[in-house]
Amino acid sequence: MNDKKRSNLGRGLSALLGGDNDAPYAAPAPASRPGPGRDAVATTALHPGRYQPRRGMDADALTALAQSIAEKGILQPILVRPHPDKPDDYEIIAGERRWRAAQQAKLHEVPVIVRDLSDADALEIGLIENLQREDLTPIEEAEGLRRLMEEFGHTQEVLAKHIGKSRSHIANTLRLLTLPASVQKLLGDGTLSAGHARALVGHDAAEQLARQIAAQGLSVRQAEALAHKPGGGTSAKRSPPAKDADTAALERDLKATLGLAVDIRNKGGSGTLTVHYKTLDQLDDVLRRLSHQRKS
Repeated sequence: MNDKKRSNLGRGLSALLGGDNDAPYAAPAPASRPGPGRDAVATTALHPGRYQPRRGMDADALTALAQSIAEKGILQPILVRPHPDKPDDYEIIAGERRWRAAQQAKLHEVPVIVRDLSDADALEIGLIENLQREDLTPIEEAEGLRRLMEEFGHTQEVLAKHIGKSRSHIANTLRLLTLPASVQKLLGDGTLSAGHARALVGHDAAEQLARQIAAQGLSVRQAEALAHKPGGGTSAKRSPPAKDADTAALERDLKATLGLAVDIRNKGGSGTLTVHYKTLDQLDDVLRRLSHQRKS
């Protein structure tokens, strides 16, 4: 993606869509597949994006949006790209909720803006749109960020620049994926906040503490105090000694290169390097990289 397009992404979807996006759109369906620009297409010609970071949609909110669309129409076009496998159809990049609500409202066509976008662009734009609208759970955001790193080679620095977040936010969000699945589920359904979850990252008793925090309705500050409390009926994990600046920088570089959590422990001139993976595919990728380095 060129610098101009990257700049547009950072400024928001309105810059990419262009024009007045607040006016209702009621153009007739075109006789042939539209090219880049604004047009209207049949709702049946649109398909959910493969790079949509959001997993689910609130049914009540979707119904309310459908009622609004039935009364006032769609105020902002849906961003699409030509479908890679269906010559006459389109893949939704941003606006899947509007498309689904339009179907509920029994609209036969919807306004679209057609753009030729790469897979990396599609994922990044979908992630940015949902972040701007605050539609993603922390886990959905983390998984979207991880996909950008693993599948498209983005570093944390690049992601921070493109989505308008700090590098520390990117790093802290990615760390949520190291939590046990049960804790991620509580975070995904809103039982725990990202602040609660960050206090549990790396804790031996994360699942037990998560249940306790949820049951007692503890605040983030109380959760942090509980996680750092020695004993207290939990197998609280002692905080490791602070790492020197060189070790911390090396960890960051390796994380950015591998897209995986890395832990380096030094003691008396020797130590350990631990790479944390969650899937066999990630392990295969690390082994492939090591094998390539050995051959070269």
